[in-house]
Amino acid sequence: MFNCKTYFSVFTVDESIALMRRGSELIKLRSASKKYPRTYFLDSELANISWTPSKKGDRAKIPVNTVKEIREGTVSDAFSQCSEVFPEERCFTLIHGESFATLDLVAANREEAMHWMIGLRYLMAQHYGENEPTRRQKARDLWLRGIYTAADKSGDGLLSIDEVYFLMHKLNVKISNRQVRENFKAADTDTVNSSGLLDFEEFANFYKSISTRRELYMLLLKYGNSKENMTVQELLNFLRIEQRVTECDEEYCSNIIQTYEPADSNKKNMLLGIDGFTSYLLSADGEIFNPEHSDVYQDMTRPLSHYFIASSHNTYLTGDQLASASSMDMYVRVLQSGCRCLELDCWDGKDGEPVVYHGYTMTSKVKFRYVILNINDFAFLNNRYPVILSLENHCSVEQQKFMANFMRDTFKDILCILFFMLFDGKDLPSPQELMGKILIKTKKLPVALSEDLEEGEVTEEDSADEMDECFKFRSDEVNPLKRNTRKCILHPFVAFVCETLWLLTKATTTTRPPNLVMTRTDNETYDLSRNSSILSSPETRQRGLRHTLKRSFSTKENKEKKRKEVTKSRSFSTADEDPKKVTKRKRSRALSREMGSKRTIRLSRHLSDLVAYTQSRAFKGLEVEEDGENHWEVISIPEPRAYRFTDTKATQFTRYTRYKLCRIYPAGYRIDSSNPNPQTFWNCGCQLVALNYQTEGRMLQINRGKFRANGNCGYVLKPDILCKESQSFDPMTRKDIPGVSKKVLKIRVISGQQLPKPKDSILGDRGEIIDPYVEVEIIGIPADTSKYRTKTVIDNGFNPVWEETMVFLLNFPDIALVRFVVWDEDPIGRDFIGQMTLPFQSIMPGFRHVHLEGLDQATVFCHVTIMDYTTDKVSMT
Repeated sequence: MFNCKTYFSVFTVDESIALMRRGSELIKLRSASKKYPRTYFLDSELANISWTPSKKGDRAKIPVNTVKEIREGTVSDAFSQCSEVFPEERCFTLIHGESFATLDLVAANREEAMHWMIGLRYLMAQHYGENEPTRRQKARDLWLRGIYTAADKSGDGLLSIDEVYFLMHKLNVKISNRQVRENFKAADTDTVNSSGLLDFEEFANFYKSISTRRELYMLLLKYGNSKENMTVQELLNFLRIEQRVTECDEEYCSNIIQTYEPADSNKKNMLLGIDGFTSYLLSADGEIFNPEHSDVYQDMTRPLSHYFIASSHNTYLTGDQLASASSMDMYVRVLQSGCRCLELDCWDGKDGEPVVYHGYTMTSKVKFRYVILNINDFAFLNNRYPVILSLENHCSVEQQKFMANFMRDTFKDILCILFFMLFDGKDLPSPQELMGKILIKTKKLPVALSEDLEEGEVTEEDSADEMDECFKFRSDEVNPLKRNTRKCILHPFVAFVCETLWLLTKATTTTRPPNLVMTRTDNETYDLSRNSSILSSPETRQRGLRHTLKRSFSTKENKEKKRKEVTKSRSFSTADEDPKKVTKRKRSRALSREMGSKRTIRLSRHLSDLVAYTQSRAFKGLEVEEDGENHWEVISIPEPRAYRFTDTKATQFTRYTRYKLCRIYPAGYRIDSSNPNPQTFWNCGCQLVALNYQTEGRMLQINRGKFRANGNCGYVLKPDILCKESQSFDPMTRKDIPGVSKKVLKIRVISGQQLPKPKDSILGDRGEIIDPYVEVEIIGIPADTSKYRTKTVIDNGFNPVWEETMVFLLNFPDIALVRFVVWDEDPIGRDFIGQMTLPFQSIMPGFRHVHLEGLDQATVFCHVTIMDYTTDKVSMT
């Protein structure tokens, strides 16, 4: 592969930056047939990569500080699908943004590609090498510069009073025109060259005048003895009394003043003014999330079964489970987000190489080879803790050999294929011992099988058949979205779902899925595409696909229940029969059902030998035999069955997960790639709760909040009570838990800052000023789950003030999460603004800012108090 590192001695960084600022003609790839010539350039601030032409206008840019990685060569979906082959040395890819989006570019020659990669890597290193306060201040300056540029509709680099009026509406500021004019006039200091207009420096002063926060000013006066600044000793008192910072002294406070105070006169006199005080409380030191938990701080020497592990379901999919695209780039995105357990559904490919896709569906296919290469490049880029590859094996023996040999050749010594010395099959090795290793989770040949045999028979992968029969295509060789000339016979329900997906999205294809034929029990058929008027009704679309699927499954379960009742009633007729004959008949039927339900496959020894500590095993029940059990066996349980265990056998379920790894995967009806609530299964100690990472929403936000702690390394230590062998635990209990101290969490929601309009607002920036309120929720065991909300502040998203207090009692605080959500209240409902979820154990006391996830400068300011709960009194901790 072309490596730009070898060219650093030939070209300097200054030359590369100069070329980027002049601009380059690059080709942007989007898919197999879409290529767009564009002029890309670096702006004068060295902060954004912009391009022309673009329908986005000034918004066509990528901030340099959002670039996660620069890939050299053609290792991305767009390049692998492109019909034209470009020289590898001219190609590179930018991974950027919170969603790890890709920008695939082709330069005119290798020198130009090299210049861009050198320049971008230099700017990235410069950004990540800065200390946290400098980085945050730059981010704030860039944000302020961005809204200034967006408000400049005339493009003359200056803001008029009318442009400022519109900007106030955009920023959700409820302020009178008279006050805007007064502040505008006070900020307009250049009365010679630009009278009546604001340049950027003047606008920064104007913005500062309207954004000074009264609650912080009053707090400064309180601890500054009615002065507008704090001395070193006064700051020390504030930190010890309010912030509960015990390990601080005068030197610590002096460093805060030197770091955050912008005024040189205050620095010289060792004083902290309102601007420095505000900057400090908005920094990482003033966040609600404990900054020490941004690094790995937990004991990583315990067995693997003692950790919750971030896990992905059908990692390759970019959308729904039936007709979306499969992407090797999803593995990069998921790994970079901290996930440590990936899934690959492997099927035979036509050219002798296996492919990865969701079998029996219309999802596209990606080569197994490309997925493994991506995993090899990114598995340990920023995280050295072990990665588990969960292989769903549906391949022939020959293609299994290819998989095994390719993984050996690619992963080499990072592939964990041998047991450690002294491993007795009991406690698993720790994440610390397995650092930098990849573990393969799949079936393994029985030990009793002769080593001379190259293959053997095993039961098919446990979760491979997770999708209900009604969702499967009769022939996986036909994709009705791509082959317009053939008819595909579908189950009635999957035909309905395909049509509904098309009507709901209309983004995947511009034409209706062709020739979907619906089968019926009486061997009659009709063309669904000609009889789908009911699917086009607004009522059907509004009901939502998942509601329809759940109702269908409920109907199926009711029929099954009735069938069992009939069977039960018939069983009374056997009461007069010989008991031995009845027992024999029951055993025969049970054996027949068991043999019929378990499908088998031929497994290659080459693939079997890659499995060390994570052997897939059929689930046999929750009973654990302490003697003779192999703890390297991993069982997979579907969501509905796992829910039944949490409801009826929670204590047994918790005991089982102390010894073995347990993987939970979403129900088969979730073909829209929605997610279950992972907290329910974490309460029982389930380590691997696999979620659809492509589906943003509440459940994925809860998952991110869980693994935000411990450096986002993908491993979070379970509470001791879920690991100890001698102590039983029922997560459904509402009684006191032995050995666990109750906590009282008191949160005073004070104010909000720079809350934006909803992302999906129809009118965008021209929409109404929002009416925000804050919802605080505890997510944990059922006894702790609760939710409170503030009042609604009308027409103010810029600096709303709530001043409301909420009190929560936590019976099991070690596993609880705290979730802050900001909503915009409407007469007909509410719109989501932003959220932050974090573990209770990572919450800092005192005056803290909650930075809403993924939103620039949007925060909620609150005061947090954590207390021990006793029957006699509540004591501060």
